[in-house]
Amino acid sequence: MSKNRIGFYTIDTDYCDYLRKFDSKVPYTMDSKQTRPFIGILLTVNENTYYAPLSSPKPKHLKMKNQIDFIKINSGKWGAINLNNMIPVHHSLATKVDPNHLQRTYNIQAYGNLLQNQLTWCNLNKSLIISKAEKLYYSVINNKCKIAQRCCDFSLLEQKCQEYSIQLSQTQQPILPNQIPPVPTNGFTQGI
Repeated sequence: MSKNRIGFYTIDTDYCDYLRKFDSKVPYTMDSKQTRPFIGILLTVNENTYYAPLSSPKPKHLKMKNQIDFIKINSGKWGAINLNNMIPVHHSLATKVDPNHLQRTYNIQAYGNLLQNQLTWCNLNKSLIISKAEKLYYSVINNKCKIAQRCCDFSLLEQKCQEYSIQLSQTQQPILPNQIPPVPTNGFTQGI
């Protein structure tokens, strides 16, 4: 395991919109007012680095149990990590949030304080977080997980991550969701 600290990142919005065309479980990168932070790097598989979305504190977190795909931060008082929604991201599409500027980055002081608390907790519990992320990933990939239906399709998203990265490197422009051909819904390919 890496000795590097876990960090918070923002993930390119166009990239997440692109992935969501193929998997509806891909999280949105914006909530009501702020850019949603992701925790990373959780694991690296075939040059794909995985990041998981953070969830702000909600009353339901206090009652929920930690599971292979869900980790409560400080018993849920500071939110949660949704490992089931972790996604592969090319390094050029993730921007590290500088922890020294968290409070200045977000206009709401309390939100900046919450992020600082979450980051401290995550680094103190790094081994647990990474271990659960790896266990979940390999369980889903190897079809040994009953909860796979509530997880992102990691294999598919890795393929789409690679396709997006290749296209981005060739054009130096993001692939917008409206530039993606529609995916047939009947399971059959169109044409010939």
